[in-house]
Amino acid sequence: MISKRTVLLAFAALGLVGATECGHAQAWPSRMVKFIAPFAAGGTSDTLGRIAAEHLRARLQQQFYVENRVGAGGMIGSHEVAVAEPDGYTFVISGIASHVIAPAFSRKPPYDGLRDFTHVAYLGGPPVVLVAHPSLRAHSFKDFLDLARRTPEGLNYVSSGVGTHGFLFAEDMARREHFKLTHVPYKGSNPAMLDLIAGHVKIGAMAWSSAVEQIRAGNVQALGVSSQNRLAGFPDVPTFKEIGYPDLVAATWFSLSGPAKLPSEISHRLNAAVVDVMQEPEVQKQLAQDGIEIKSLTPEEFTKFVEAETARWAPVAKAIGPLEGD
Repeated sequence: MISKRTVLLAFAALGLVGATECGHAQAWPSRMVKFIAPFAAGGTSDTLGRIAAEHLRARLQQQFYVENRVGAGGMIGSHEVAVAEPDGYTFVISGIASHVIAPAFSRKPPYDGLRDFTHVAYLGGPPVVLVAHPSLRAHSFKDFLDLARRTPEGLNYVSSGVGTHGFLFAEDMARREHFKLTHVPYKGSNPAMLDLIAGHVKIGAMAWSSAVEQIRAGNVQALGVSSQNRLAGFPDVPTFKEIGYPDLVAATWFSLSGPAKLPSEISHRLNAAVVDVMQEPEVQKQLAQDGIEIKSLTPEEFTKFVEAETARWAPVAKAIGPLEGD
């Protein structure tokens, strides 16, 4: 028979464990916090992560830094976080590419984009844009479509990487319209854009924020954008919705996610700090220039958002088929 003293000691032990966990959460962050950017430096993922890290240093009185771990459509860096200790010191700059699209393309994804992570905070998301090098002589989406249909061997195009949102858009468009595209993969938007503006490849599908400076400079021409409405400052760039694709209204969103079983206290504290950072006027002004939309979501709301995005886009990726060599 269990004695009263044994029961009391058991409850005391449980209380001690609870108090210890609470104490760890309250003390967080007590050392440097790492954000893994699973795409190349200079891209939207990297940029948003660095903006957040810079402002969080002051708000939470601790060092936050970004480390780039690229490859496999963001899955290499993301997997590192999926298997990390859920102690609040390792996060991934997650997003639709690494947590929805790339796993859906893969025959054997190294993680589940929902189950293996704690989704903490939405950072922001630019629309996808289809751009053309001026030498292609495609001055509208119709010109591009006509040219693609007349090119049975297929047009080459670049994106920020295999399994990214731009990649999905381009492949889905080719599948719908029955023409061929040949993907030229890069590990990030910067190297892809460099080859595009050099004319080595004539078409690009990528986040608006990765292409906007070259669009402004006239080095590439925007043929269509996935925003709900035409973007401020670019009244001549039509939306895919206007062109005839009402379901192609979407953002290449990026976010912060930690390992599964991250303590709720840490998740909510980081979320509150990120929401405050993204509402700062200087941050909003900086992001608005790149067409990046901000959403203020709690961890619970953001998790439901990721679930909805997975339900929407994973079937599209699976319909295109698994990646070669996967």
